[in-house]
Amino acid sequence: MNVIEELKSVLKQQNVLQCESMANHTSFRIGGAADIYISPHNAEEIKKIIAVAEKHNVAVNIVGNGSNLLVRDKGIRGIVIQIAKDMNHISVEGQKIKAQAGALLSAIGAVALQHHLKGFEFASGIPGSLGGAVCMNAGAYGGEMKDIVLEVEVLTKELECKTLAVNELDFAYRHSIIPEKGYIVLSAVLQLQKGEHDAIENRMTELAEQRRQKQPLNFASAGSTFKRPEGYFAGKLISDAGLKGYRIGDAQVSEKHGGFVINRGNATCAEVMELIKHCQKTVFEKFGVLLETEVKVIGEE
Repeated sequence: MNVIEELKSVLKQQNVLQCESMANHTSFRIGGAADIYISPHNAEEIKKIIAVAEKHNVAVNIVGNGSNLLVRDKGIRGIVIQIAKDMNHISVEGQKIKAQAGALLSAIGAVALQHHLKGFEFASGIPGSLGGAVCMNAGAYGGEMKDIVLEVEVLTKELECKTLAVNELDFAYRHSIIPEKGYIVLSAVLQLQKGEHDAIENRMTELAEQRRQKQPLNFASAGSTFKRPEGYFAGKLISDAGLKGYRIGDAQVSEKHGGFVINRGNATCAEVMELIKHCQKTVFEKFGVLLETEVKVIGEE
């Protein structure tokens, strides 16, 4: 209780929640409760939260929009800091967009379109926030964040704000240096190009339609469950293994796209994990390919 009272005191706000279900804060709609849940407004608040946590030896978990996250059924011990809707400011300067880590990619895409800036179309339909997209070098339809990121502002383990240029981020497929360094993304600057409004809008509409046709957007999920194996496509391997529609409880391999595990309503993390392992085992036995998960799994086992 001392931790709760101190957090509320230093933050001077009431968004410090106890026993908050993480199912409310993930696109999978799955997960047990976080002991303490906070949605900060800026870097200074994040610093204060971490300082209190370190003082009381309480664990801290940083999450983004929760669109690539699976939380275990027993929840998360300690403090969850979700950098999302309270850190989502977006501004434009010439052909550059600066946005806080909690800004949704869809919102950034709308701003890019409004200012006739091209280059962000591939990301505009990804259901996530900028911070998470930068951390994992998110990509789709031939584009990746590394193609448009100019620099990223992070908070280090020493609670110092630091700006990293794109060549310092070690971007690769679904990889950046940020998680291994324990950095927290605060904001990023994106370098785009001037374009024609109608052409940009048409491309965004085209990609959105492709998503609607191919992806199970009417079910809760964490997006693509598996990384793309070199030389293969995870969804095709799973489909070829006869696993489309395979179900454990309310967790199911999408009948629309084999690369998605969906929540049909009341799936548990345990059911999703069992289904993931079954897919990995079956695909390996049939094709000799080991599927790695793209979705991040956190929480108490």
